[in-house]
Amino acid sequence: MMKVLIVDDEVIIRTGLSTVIDWQGSGFTVLEPAVSAEEALNRMPEEEPDIVFTDIRMTGLSGIELAREIRKAWPDTELIVISGFDEFAYAQQAMREGVSEYLLKTSRPDEVIQAAMRAKDRIEQRRQLERQGKVQEEAVNRGFLRRVLGSSSPPDEGTVTELLSRYPGLRVTPGKHHLQIGMIKLKVDPKSQEIAGVSEELYRLLGDKLSDLLSCSCEWLQWNESMLLLARIDGDPVWSSARLESAVRKAGEELDVQTFTACGQPVGEARQLRLAFETAAEAASYEWLLDGRGHVFYENICDRKGVRSLCTLEEERELAGWLRSGDAEKLRAGVTHLVERVRSDPEATPESVQAYFQSLIVSGQRWLERAALSVGRACEPPGPDAPVMAGLSKQPDCVLFEYFEDVMVQYAGLVNGANPVQRAAAYIHEHLDQGLSLQQVAKHVHMNPNYFSEMFKRETGQNYIEYVTRARMRKAMSLLTETPAKISEVANSVGYEDLKYFNRLFKKFTGVTPSEYRSKTENRPSID
Repeated sequence: MMKVLIVDDEVIIRTGLSTVIDWQGSGFTVLEPAVSAEEALNRMPEEEPDIVFTDIRMTGLSGIELAREIRKAWPDTELIVISGFDEFAYAQQAMREGVSEYLLKTSRPDEVIQAAMRAKDRIEQRRQLERQGKVQEEAVNRGFLRRVLGSSSPPDEGTVTELLSRYPGLRVTPGKHHLQIGMIKLKVDPKSQEIAGVSEELYRLLGDKLSDLLSCSCEWLQWNESMLLLARIDGDPVWSSARLESAVRKAGEELDVQTFTACGQPVGEARQLRLAFETAAEAASYEWLLDGRGHVFYENICDRKGVRSLCTLEEERELAGWLRSGDAEKLRAGVTHLVERVRSDPEATPESVQAYFQSLIVSGQRWLERAALSVGRACEPPGPDAPVMAGLSKQPDCVLFEYFEDVMVQYAGLVNGANPVQRAAAYIHEHLDQGLSLQQVAKHVHMNPNYFSEMFKRETGQNYIEYVTRARMRKAMSLLTETPAKISEVANSVGYEDLKYFNRLFKKFTGVTPSEYRSKTENRPSID
């Protein structure tokens, strides 16, 4: 309700105006009437009435003088004179001092209420225009700030000057203040239909609370799926990230929302805002890697070196085992364990982890292609489309499981539709690192070894030993060009423990040694 203050030195008038009229029923709260202009001025700062009814002639300051003082200090206050003098000169003077209406003390209660209602309408219209203007100004300012932060280069002198004119609170005193950028993300159920409509309001409430909690100048704007908070913080930069995170956590608790906060590097002047933003964005990219902490500081991740970007031969064999098994739960457990192992590495970075997961996908594709080739059938492995690649940075365990489950289904279709020789060829290609006797393979496809040997040569055009040797050499060639594995590791991966024997066979098959083959095909030196 709007507050009304009545000022008159006549007790009968004060009492009558405050008690006879139904102010509350019309949406007003009447303050304790003032007996003089001096009392009214003393009470204005604390009580802040919206509408003041005042007499003109009073002991001490007049109503005209009261109106003048109120107009200077509280220009938005509506002033209404209610006088016993029906003189045009008084009305003229009152209007010059900003009085909106001039009533006589003989006016009926409904006339007084109508004057108050008109004043209320004027106040509400002004406030609405102010709100609209403020919203438009904030939108323009935030658009400018968005362009500054989104630029690929640091702001020039002119841009910094304009930025500080729009946001004077971002001016810093060297050694006393610094600027900090935090990216704050609301943790909500992505399936929620309500959050889209209320997220902007939640961010606004969060920004307002942070301004109070930090006791500093803050600006915020929505940035993609998060909120970007820019704050000028006093004191030691070493503690700024912790202070900002603590304030965000407390604000989240008060609003009953969970947040993830990424704090960038504190900077000493506005021209360095690009650095503060870039480091905050880099810290924010660790959301999945550091999930559960609720926050990440750039200074805690900036020295990470990353994990290896290629999976090992052992990991490829593990993956092949899960895919061959046809057991979805075994595949899920294996992928989950592998992902968590990478996630827990203290050197892991988003880029290196993404590259490692992509190498797993490539390994799965090539494994399926080799399996199809071994049974003489066509196969197009599922490609990692855009959603898969995007999902690797947010939910890699789910994305990898779903992808490899598709590979597993394709493999089952290849093997189940193959004849005995094709199934034997697939088995050979999957066990090239083991001893592969003819009897062992024949047993796998439930055939007599002699009959299997004849049938195998008839369908493949090669005897069993020739086929196995060629398959091992081709896999060795692939490993030499596609992996950084040592040549001794490559030999073991295709079933040869004797490195000299492997080198001799490989040169017989290709005409060059393994080291020469790697050097020629990949144009990189041998690492054996």
